[in-house]
Amino acid sequence: MKFKFAHNNFNVLNLDKSLKFYEEALGFKPVRKFEGPGFTLAYLSDGGQTPHELELTWLHDRKDPYNLGENEFHLAVRTDDFEAAYKKHKEMGCICFENKDMGIYFINDPDNYWIEILPPNL
Repeated sequence: MKFKFAHNNFNVLNLDKSLKFYEEALGFKPVRKFEGPGFTLAYLSDGGQTPHELELTWLHDRKDPYNLGENEFHLAVRTDDFEAAYKKHKEMGCICFENKDMGIYFINDPDNYWIEILPPNL
C-alpha cells in the first residue's frame, strides 16, 4: 500500500479575496471548483510544477475568523528568485516573520495562514 500527497486545505472567510492573494503573491491559480450546499472548494495549482494542490474551503455562512492557535503549522513553497519574491512580498505588506539566519521568511494570507518562502537551495 502506498500513499502520496494530494492537497492541503485552508478554510477561508472570503474566497475572492483569498484567490486574488494567492495569485498575486505566489502565482497559484484555481484549476477546479466544487460547489456544494453552503460551501465552495477551490483547488489551486502552482502551474503544474508539482502535482500538489492547495484547497481553499469557503463555508458561505461562516462570519467569524478561524482560530489558528499559535500558527504552529504552515505551508512551505520554494522560489527560484528569492530576492524578487522578497521584494514583491515586502511591497504587498504580507511578510509576517523573517529568519535571516536561516535565509527564509513567512508571509500571511488574508486569513492569517502562514506560508514559508524558501530559496531554491533549501
